[in-house]
Amino acid sequence: MHEQTSANQPADPADPEAPGAPQGPTLFDWEFATDPYPAYAWLREHSPVHRTKLPSGVEAWLVTRYADARQALADQRLSKNPAHHAEPAHAKGKTGIPGERKAELMTHLLNIDPPDHTRLRRLVSKAFTPRRVAEFTPRVQELTDHLIDGFCAKGEADLIHEFAFPLPIYAICEMLGVPREDQDDFRDWAGMMIRHGGGPRGGVARSVKQMRTYLGELIHRKRDDLGNDLISDLIRASDHGDHLTEAEATAMAFILLFAGFETTVNLIGNGVHSLFMNPLQRERLQAALAAGERALLETGIEELLRYDGPVELATWRFATEPLTLGGCRIETGDPVLVVLAAADRDPERFADPDTLDLSRSDNQHLGYGHGIHYCLGAPLARLEGQTALATLLTRLPDLELAIPPADLRWRGGLIMRGLRTLPVRFTPRNG
Repeated sequence: MHEQTSANQPADPADPEAPGAPQGPTLFDWEFATDPYPAYAWLREHSPVHRTKLPSGVEAWLVTRYADARQALADQRLSKNPAHHAEPAHAKGKTGIPGERKAELMTHLLNIDPPDHTRLRRLVSKAFTPRRVAEFTPRVQELTDHLIDGFCAKGEADLIHEFAFPLPIYAICEMLGVPREDQDDFRDWAGMMIRHGGGPRGGVARSVKQMRTYLGELIHRKRDDLGNDLISDLIRASDHGDHLTEAEATAMAFILLFAGFETTVNLIGNGVHSLFMNPLQRERLQAALAAGERALLETGIEELLRYDGPVELATWRFATEPLTLGGCRIETGDPVLVVLAAADRDPERFADPDTLDLSRSDNQHLGYGHGIHYCLGAPLARLEGQTALATLLTRLPDLELAIPPADLRWRGGLIMRGLRTLPVRFTPRNG
């Protein structure tokens, strides 16, 4: 892919077109998607804040070092609002979630800044407190066991589509208050996003429109029958003077669903894959679980998030004024993408960053972001990840990959990192 140097920058010695420059890595092709970490290591060393043309044609800055990444994630000069993008005509609509503009879903937490961000985040933060998530723990365990019951007698499964994908869909649907008879519709719409996330945006946009229509209708229905769920809480907040418009309530429900499922799909899928590739670490974890010890599981989830996390790049940011980042001048309107996967393997921050160590204690990874946009659903994702891995490894202790690792395929796409499928086999069990 053609790499470009900003017109207002001196020639970058890492620019592959500069005389005598070292050849930089190819980014965002299928080989890169399989293992992006060598390319990110090159960028960290040679071009840590790197201007590039993305497959969509949009030009953006990639931030790859940990210190720069933390700075960028917390810098309020980097706005989340796409209105600040100085985009040419060809780039319109090519940032953010496909279809969200046409579906009038732009007023959600990933697209707004304070003070609106502060107000909306406060309204939903109580749904993801440790206490509220702890109350949901038995239901997550029940969902996990139910899904494993569905394939444990077969001796084989695709862990993405039969387990990692449906678990967070059903969990977030229940938290939102989507009736159980409608949850399979959400599974279908979310499946479209998973299947087409790296391809044409049209398929995803259609699913976004269907979700938006359904959520709007559900909010109307719930006004007459409020329950103990997140959508009901949003309605109550709106009715009690917190100034939550119907459009904001719909957009909030949408982004909690959208952001709440694919990250956990990839956390589980990537996590199991990492354990397969690191059998000694897996054995340590299984031994600890067999002994009834959970400390290694808790640190292990954080290490799996750091080592090969579900979110490869943080969502879009746009400079509201000129600024300097990692020695590079970012101009007003320029898009900035923080590469979490690169920052979390920065040897300046993490000892032996390319080594998986489930007991790693100094692990302030950026897998859930940093600053005011730190992932609101992190407690729920941790619960789902810990429950899924512990239950799989306990109930199916001889779980193994059913195909050669080289035959696995990773989904293309810009923000998320996840497997298309994860075929496994194990000794069949009845319950």
